[in-house]
Parts: sequence; structure tokens; C-alpha cells
Amino acid sequence: MSSPVDQEASPLAPDLTALERIRQTFAQPVLASFVAGGVAGAVSRTVVSPLERLKILFQVQSVGREEYKMSVHKALGKMWREEGWRGFMAGNGTNCIRIVPYSAVQFSAYNVYKRFFESEPGSPLDAYQRLLCGGLAGITSVTCTYPLDIVRTRLSIQSASFSTLKREAGEKLPGMWSLLVNMYKTEGGFPALYRGIIPTVAGVAPYVGLNFMVYEIARTQFTHEGQKDPSAVGKLAAGAVSGAVAQTITYPFDVLRRRFQINTMSGMGYQYSGIFDAVRSIVRTEGLRGMYKGIVPNLLKVAPSMASSWLSFEYTRDLLMGKWNSGFL
Repeated sequence: MSSPVDQEASPLAPDLTALERIRQTFAQPVLASFVAGGVAGAVSRTVVSPLERLKILFQVQSVGREEYKMSVHKALGKMWREEGWRGFMAGNGTNCIRIVPYSAVQFSAYNVYKRFFESEPGSPLDAYQRLLCGGLAGITSVTCTYPLDIVRTRLSIQSASFSTLKREAGEKLPGMWSLLVNMYKTEGGFPALYRGIIPTVAGVAPYVGLNFMVYEIARTQFTHEGQKDPSAVGKLAAGAVSGAVAQTITYPFDVLRRRFQINTMSGMGYQYSGIFDAVRSIVRTEGLRGMYKGIVPNLLKVAPSMASSWLSFEYTRDLLMGKWNSGFL
């Protein structure tokens, strides 16, 4: 059975109208994957925005802080009482601005890289080839959008009710662009916008690779005999499984990424000289659990996030490529 990311569009037909030419242009695999990937990213992140923010708040708290050291549902309740609906969506606009190009580049880059391993156009890849192509796609996408990821992290925590980060009356939180400019001017120029990218790449490459590999394996298992594709429920289940497996294996890298992104923020209590120093410091002061802070809300987040991401990606891509399937919602 061929993968949705392995399908090829039909050649351009002669004597097409302008509208048909546009449709055929968007039906090309790489462009269709780019557009569908952007849609998938926006949908998946908006669905789980409250849990995404809560995960970040858990990750960046140092020993001794008690504001969000509680169960997930109590923390969500606290966020709602103190910040309301805006608290649930804090940083989501910036996150969508980041995730749309990130996801678009990731899916389209995968489609480009896989062509180097195909025995013939459109032929399926084996598991290890998917792992490698997914890893390369992850590196490409995170490199292109990393500054927006730092801004998303900063915006998510600056409106939280940490005692040392409370705003003075009437003070306005900075916007995305002003925060980027301020970091550039006060924290070391261009390198400041890529602080923490090494642990990020180290985590993203295997995460994205595992996500593509496990999804294709799970997708096959959820496809009924005699059918080309699984049902919508099967795709949701395959996406949930792939996201949970990939995120659990690579989660410590995500914690390191967040810690480095706020390494220079006053009042946060983190000063790491490098990756190994950060790991030693976290394990020494917080135990091994420190490397998995926030994993519970993250696992609650990753299942609906990846499920909705893969389903919306397949739906949008097949719509653009004219490959409807009765199993879609």
C-alpha cells in the first residue's frame, strides 16, 4: 500500500483553463504537501493550545517554585481563574505563525528528501528510509523557524502568574516583533535568536523521523484488508500512536530546549554553560524526573495534536491532489 506522502500527481494535461492550471499546480506533490502541512499545523496546535502552554510552564519552573506544581486539571483551572480564555490561548497566535511554516516546510521537505531513496517515482520507502527522511525534514523545518519558537516560549511564560514575573499595573506585555527586536539588541544579536537550537535539533530530528516512521507502520495496521487507506478513525489512531511514541522517546531534549530558551531571562534561576552542564544540573537538583517535567500534559496534548495533524494533512493534501477517499471525514 502506498503512503499518502509517497503519492504522485498526474502529469499536467494540455489545453487547460487558467483555473485548471492553478488546480494542477497545487496538485504537484511537494506544493500540495507544503499547503496541507501548513493547514495541519494550524489545526493541531489550536486544538491543544491550553495543554501546550501548561507544558511550557511546567518545564521552566525551577526548584522552589510552587505556582504550577499541581495536577494537570488543577493547573488548567488555575490558569482559567487567573487569566481566563486568554490564558488558554496565550502565545497561540505566535505559535500558529511559527507552526504553519514549520509544518509546511517539514512535510514538503520530507517529500523532497524521499525522492533520493525511491527506487522509482512514487515507490514506498522502508522504515529506516522514512526515519532518515523525517529526521532531515525536521532539521530543515526547525532551522527555518527557530526564532519564532523562542518568541512563543517567552510569550507563553511572561503572562503566567510567577511571582517574579508579575507585571506592574498598566504595563503591557511585548508583542512578537518587539520581543524579537529586544532579544536581538540586548541578548547578543543574531545568535540569541538561535539559543538552544543544538538540543532542539538533537530532539527534533529523531522525533520527526520516528513520527513519520511509526505513523506509516500504524497506518498500515489500521487499514482493513482489501482497502487502500484506513478510515478517518484509523488515521486519528495512527497519528495518536506515532505522536505518543516519538514524543516519549525524545522528551528530555524538549526540556533542554525550553531551559536554554529562557536561560537569560531574569528571575528564572537557570544559568547553563552548555548541554552537558544543563543535564548535570537538572539531574543533580531535580532528579531524573526533571528531564521529564511536563510530560503528563504533553502526552495528553500529543495524542489529539498528532491525530488531528495527520488527518487534516491527508484530507487537505488529497483534496488538492484530487484523490478523494471514502474513508475521510
